[in-house]
Amino acid sequence: MSTDRRPIDELISEHNSVIDPAATRIGILLAGGHGKRIRSETSKMLHEIWGRPSALRVADAVRRGLDSQSQIVVAGIKGPDVIRSTGPRDGRVFAYQENPALGLPAGTGDAVRIALDAFADTGKNRDIYIFPGDMGLLSSTVVDHFRRIFEASEADMMLLTGLYSGPVDGNYYGRILRVPETDASGKPSGDDKDRVIEIRQHRDILDLAPDQTYKVEFNGRTYVFDRQFLLETREIDTLVFAFRETHLREHIHQLQTDNAQGELQLTDLVHRYNQNGLVVRATVAEREEDILAFNVKSVWRQMEAIARRSAYEQLKDTITIVDEEDFFIADEVVEQIIELDKEHGPLDIVIGQGVQIGPSVKLNRRVQIGDRSRLTGNIVLGVDVHIGVGVELSTYPNQTLELGDAVQILSRNILKGNLRIGSGSRIESGVIMTGSDDYPLRVGERVTVKGTSYLYGCLVDDDLDIEHSVIKCKHVGAVRNHDGMVQPVRYILPTPEGLDSVSDL
Repeated sequence: MSTDRRPIDELISEHNSVIDPAATRIGILLAGGHGKRIRSETSKMLHEIWGRPSALRVADAVRRGLDSQSQIVVAGIKGPDVIRSTGPRDGRVFAYQENPALGLPAGTGDAVRIALDAFADTGKNRDIYIFPGDMGLLSSTVVDHFRRIFEASEADMMLLTGLYSGPVDGNYYGRILRVPETDASGKPSGDDKDRVIEIRQHRDILDLAPDQTYKVEFNGRTYVFDRQFLLETREIDTLVFAFRETHLREHIHQLQTDNAQGELQLTDLVHRYNQNGLVVRATVAEREEDILAFNVKSVWRQMEAIARRSAYEQLKDTITIVDEEDFFIADEVVEQIIELDKEHGPLDIVIGQGVQIGPSVKLNRRVQIGDRSRLTGNIVLGVDVHIGVGVELSTYPNQTLELGDAVQILSRNILKGNLRIGSGSRIESGVIMTGSDDYPLRVGERVTVKGTSYLYGCLVDDDLDIEHSVIKCKHVGAVRNHDGMVQPVRYILPTPEGLDSVSDL
């Protein structure tokens, strides 16, 4: 059974960068699984956590944490969607793991083999780091900490593990089996203590009889573990690994499918490394939530709640968030607020219930945003800007929407596109304002727009009042009356069209 790979190969070619031959660290992101248990047509890797697909969040955390642009993203089922969503970036290379339903190899070991084939072996024995794409809460801080521990160690392979905190009967993860203080005969383990013997899968533990022990040979010694001890072991596998490149390339091709899954499993490298006298160690993540991954919707939503709580904890004493359970402020804006506070001191920013603020929004001091307002795109707010309830501000990627100091946008207005409103202006309820690339909308200072008005692509002078008007691609000038006051602009409506389509019933 075969399939035509040309479309995916062409897409990869369009998005691929190159791995820097001088790079000393390379990250591999496993984003090939669709996730049957997530019960969605959308790939598990593309489920968003705090505004961004999980795979993209991991890719960015790995790039920053490794201090290296060089990374391989392995896509598989729903591969085109994953590639387009993750997108091109300097040093990012995509590889494709074909559908195992076609009778081809499968598993994490196969995915890493494919990743290694996507870049040249320079013989420099670089450090290779592997991360699953569904670990959407992974931070660059965690990656950096793991990297530093591995680089300072003598290990040939290192695992980042977690400590499971739930009930024992709910722990379906692979257990980390370490060398205890003494062997089966009671002799001290010496320097072998705490080295990783293997990753024992939950289903294999359950296959043991209640009174049966598990015996394993390690470095010439025998170690014995009873079934209950294995079940109660809380250190678990996270599928995060670090390797020295030379040994990884050598042993990845020796993996076999002689396991319960019938797949090439990366975890089997622990046993193979130990057999060949290589050193395998593990380090435990400080927080369980840092290495949380999801297979089902409930865990995905739990991760979203954790991300929201993290954002709130970072901002709760800097700005006012009216409802800590109902808001979205993108990570980039959280960082911007923290920096703004460092530069200017008290900010007095107020974020209403249900407010959504996208990654390219620039807030400012004393900005107030009313309930259920949504700001997405390149939006720049001046000092003292007030935005009412249910306001929509948005732009396309190449556009900027700018509100000057002390601008007021009252409730349920829609402003979008290439648009600038001067300081002191007031946009009252029921107004739609739009600017395009060809026809930007420029509104002067101290302008009031109200009533059921629509402005598109206009140039509006200072100090004007516009009411109940539809004005497109016009210069609206400030004409002064004999008393020096600027005359208002009212009831400017276009000539009706299509009146012959309307008749009495």
